[in-house]
Amino acid sequence: MTMRAFGALMFALAAICFTACGRAPADTANSNVERSAAVSPFASLTDAAAAMAEGDRLFDENNTELAIEAYKRAVEIDPELAEAYFKLGIAYGLLEKEKMQAGGAEILPGEVTKEQDAKKPDSVKMFEKAVASYKKQLAANADNAAAYFNLGRAYNKLNKDEEAEDALERASKLEPKNIEYLTELGAIRIKLAKYREAMAALKKALEIDPDNPEATDLYETAEAGAKRVEFSGPKIDANKAPGANTAANTADANIASNTAAPANKPVERPTPPPPSSRPNQPPPAQPAAPKSKKGDIAPLPQRPKPVN
Repeated sequence: MTMRAFGALMFALAAICFTACGRAPADTANSNVERSAAVSPFASLTDAAAAMAEGDRLFDENNTELAIEAYKRAVEIDPELAEAYFKLGIAYGLLEKEKMQAGGAEILPGEVTKEQDAKKPDSVKMFEKAVASYKKQLAANADNAAAYFNLGRAYNKLNKDEEAEDALERASKLEPKNIEYLTELGAIRIKLAKYREAMAALKKALEIDPDNPEATDLYETAEAGAKRVEFSGPKIDANKAPGANTAANTADANIASNTAAPANKPVERPTPPPPSSRPNQPPPAQPAAPKSKKGDIAPLPQRPKPVN
């Protein structure tokens, strides 16, 4: 290779290097902007409460997707913020409902198997995280009525109704005059068809606030449910009723004793007809011998005379 060719090659390599180095800062800047935009539009917020407030404002304005980003920023700042997880569950649930109405598939909360865990809706994941966070709060303070109340609401969203009732009942016991707690307890008991128990909780709420519209409507619903159940009557399983087998065996024995003939009973013969009411009556008289025209006894017939 000549010196001229070698010099040309080195010049070309230098030009390529210079071009690449000159463009690198711009490319890096653009990459950083895109990455920043992908992280969060609320990255400048450093206070979780401020991010929550912004999420609430956006959610009230029906800007659900941007509200989700604000709530996500809140849990980035405070990973144990249970309220943010709960509101994320509400927001994701709203988007999933819209998707379902548009023809998309839906997996209901509480119906997710281990095989379906990868397809679990975001709303379910957020409510489960909310449950875990509220449990941590209660582990630190077992008398936290608000944590029990919110735990019950999260369980309700997951369709874990028995757990929801237990948590809401604990909240109501800690704060027996809290109308919101009593009303929510009545609602979950209606969902469980425990109408009389629901009426008891709602009655306490109405004693505190007789004009509360939600408690009034729920009480009427519970009362109607109780009347409906009482009208239809309880369904008794004959196999589970107390003494059912004994009663059934006794009844069968009685039926058998009434239908089966005793072993030593003689065979009954037909009863003969009753005798005549006049047993000594003589037999009817025989007809009299014919008489002659003169009233005498008819003569014996004449023998024919012999012919000579």
